[in-house]
Amino acid sequence: MAKKQFKSESKRLLDLMINSIYTNKDIFLREIISNASDAIDKLFYISLTDERVGMSREDFRIRIFADKDKRTITVSDNGVGMTAEDMEKNLGVIAHSGSLQFKQDNAEAAGNEIDIIGQFGVGFYSAFMVSDDVTVVSRAYGSDKGFCWHSTGADGYTVTECDKDAVGTDVVMHIKPDAEGEHYSDYLENWKLRELIKKYSDYVRWPIVMDVEETKPVEKTDESTGETKTEYVTETAEQTINTMVPIWQRSKSDVSEADCVAYYKEQFHDVTDPVAVVRVSAEGAVSYKAMLFIPETVPYDFYSREYEAGLRLYSNGVLIMDKCADLLPECFRFVRGVVDSPDLSLNISRELLQHDRQIKVIAANLEKKIRSELMKLLENSPEKYRAFFKNYGTQLKYGMVANFGMKKDMLRDLILFYSSMGSDAITLKEYAAAMPESQSVIYYAAAGSMSSAAALPQTEEVRSRGLHILYLTEPVDEFVIEILGEYDGKKFCNVASDDLGLETEEEKAETTQKEDENRPLLDFVKQTLGDRVVSVRLSHRLKSFPACLATEGEITLEMEKYFRTMPGAEDAPMAKRVLELNGEHRAFDALKKAYDSDRDRAAAIAKILYSQALLAAGLPLEDNAEYTELVCSML
Repeated sequence: MAKKQFKSESKRLLDLMINSIYTNKDIFLREIISNASDAIDKLFYISLTDERVGMSREDFRIRIFADKDKRTITVSDNGVGMTAEDMEKNLGVIAHSGSLQFKQDNAEAAGNEIDIIGQFGVGFYSAFMVSDDVTVVSRAYGSDKGFCWHSTGADGYTVTECDKDAVGTDVVMHIKPDAEGEHYSDYLENWKLRELIKKYSDYVRWPIVMDVEETKPVEKTDESTGETKTEYVTETAEQTINTMVPIWQRSKSDVSEADCVAYYKEQFHDVTDPVAVVRVSAEGAVSYKAMLFIPETVPYDFYSREYEAGLRLYSNGVLIMDKCADLLPECFRFVRGVVDSPDLSLNISRELLQHDRQIKVIAANLEKKIRSELMKLLENSPEKYRAFFKNYGTQLKYGMVANFGMKKDMLRDLILFYSSMGSDAITLKEYAAAMPESQSVIYYAAAGSMSSAAALPQTEEVRSRGLHILYLTEPVDEFVIEILGEYDGKKFCNVASDDLGLETEEEKAETTQKEDENRPLLDFVKQTLGDRVVSVRLSHRLKSFPACLATEGEITLEMEKYFRTMPGAEDAPMAKRVLELNGEHRAFDALKKAYDSDRDRAAAIAKILYSQALLAAGLPLEDNAEYTELVCSML
């Protein structure tokens, strides 16, 4: 029979399909198996109303066989098969999907009962990524003739009549010879084929069978000596490779928590149990099933650029994407698991999504489920949640400040901070519950650690009145507080820079009067320190410390420290520093006395007080040698 040209496109189109549409050669087997599964689906659907099919559900299967000598892989199914006309439509016309046509033709009668994987009719041509010659032998249900479709690629194809004993289709792919950087021969190995089946087609609903060699011990007795020896015999037997029914598709009553945990450990290579398992079965505008896991341990590369977040995405049990990042918000990127939906709009290669409406719907629902599960963990197992938060709390905090705080309301009750209330981290809700009715703000102090925050001079005033303080110990913490603005109607107050609101009007008047009395001295200290500070004032928040640093404006000292760790630190924004002096401290008395009698000594004392304030704030001295010399000069 004369060779025919592909009807819908030229060599360029087929080259595009083979070389551009598909980015991973391994998926060729997925596509051929999916087509075989669709063919079985069609015949099974027919069998429900046509007794002449003579096959039950248990009779259907997909068989795969590799012949190393001939360099061929054969994928056989006992599905509906194809006539010569079907071959012309489905294989001779690129991008015509017989499966999609079947679903459309039977949609009214079947409702949503037909789950067809193939939609575009180009998956078959992925075989040419690894093959230089493809033969399809098929016999359609209801026909006594078989037909053979043959092609070596874009130069065309032939369709001829041939013998075939049973209904179904055989796809025979002749594998390309190895080339530089391309080891096509691997696809002829049974281990490789099993690996591809388990990865991409493990949950195809029909059995995928192969001949598998197994070495088994056999006990044999030597008749002459009576001794029993163990010999190893290699046997070949047909085995079903795929699982068929995924664990997430089975009802909750059929799958225990232990089963889910075992699946997680096996699939995601974790030796520890997840802190929570989330199962979802949703029906509606978008139907899907999901099984999610919240890990206990942090992957070694989690906070690196190499880490790839995302859930495994399936459509009707066929793996579409190994890691679909769009299914998870950035704040929950640590979650692992799978999502399976028959309603996805797939693109032509089934590798990416044609449009993301369905994904957005699923992602929004999963976000709510994950938050709900974390809240449940926090309320019912606080110790377990604290252990989880120790590992992933930073991720949640950065999730709050990302995109201008878009997720702040969703995450705020999941965030923990250390505090003066005890050694355990607490929620904002717990802090608010412990506040006396008279307290109008939420106090916080930022430093590199809990102990450093507690030791800040500015905390003395708050603690002396029996009030609690949140200790912000991570660089992101102040940004979290800034993006929240308030909690439960209570604004946040930085003990190091904001007005604490604890002074009475009388106390404020006394502080103002004392500042006015000491204005020449305060101006002298400002002049001595120059532009290292924007102002010098008397403090109403210090008790035992002689001096401390406060700030003006939005940039705090902890923010300044954080910006210094970023690339381009030389241009990082600086905090506007304010030196606060304790007017009741003996160091201030020494400063006053020196100001009246020895201005050089007064300048030295001013510099020492500023340096001590730097140290108390956890900031480096600007000149270590100068500070040492100044201290020694006071001895």
